[in-house]
Amino acid sequence: MPRLRVPALDDLKPEQRAVWARTLAGRRGVVPANVRVWLLSPDLASRAQALGEFLRYNTTLHVRQAELAILVVARRWSAHYEWGVHAVEAVRAGVSTDVIAAIRERRPPAFDDATDRAVFELASALVVDGRVSDETYRTAVADLGERATVELVGLVGYYTMVAFTLNTFEVAPPPGAPVLD
Repeated sequence: MPRLRVPALDDLKPEQRAVWARTLAGRRGVVPANVRVWLLSPDLASRAQALGEFLRYNTTLHVRQAELAILVVARRWSAHYEWGVHAVEAVRAGVSTDVIAAIRERRPPAFDDATDRAVFELASALVVDGRVSDETYRTAVADLGERATVELVGLVGYYTMVAFTLNTFEVAPPPGAPVLD
């Protein structure tokens, strides 16, 4: 990380070490790059990683839908690390490689699933305009329900914060990860 020296595990202060341990023990099983950056503010790291774990693993959204929305955010902000990790996760979750390629190339994807289309449209509107039209909102609620729509908005906001963190501190994608142009 060229802009920031993240302390090595052995150099972490007790409050940083506690966040590291909670993150490692959670559903992720790893301490992702954004949490490593946030460790320089242990309170931020603790709260943000817990929110991220909830949004990634415990919402009513299908994992495919969550990964689709994360890709929309990663592409919008050209967050190379976020894209590199989540393009792989999206394939595992069932997002087609054609949809992933379209998002990477900033083309409208063709969806077979109306709910996936609603996720894409809502996430895209949020990252472009910061709001959604009445039609986009009605479609999302009809296809996802109110709770999942609220969770989707939260997920888009959280992963925008992740993208800003990774971009600001110029965190490089993992070796061999898919890349953005």
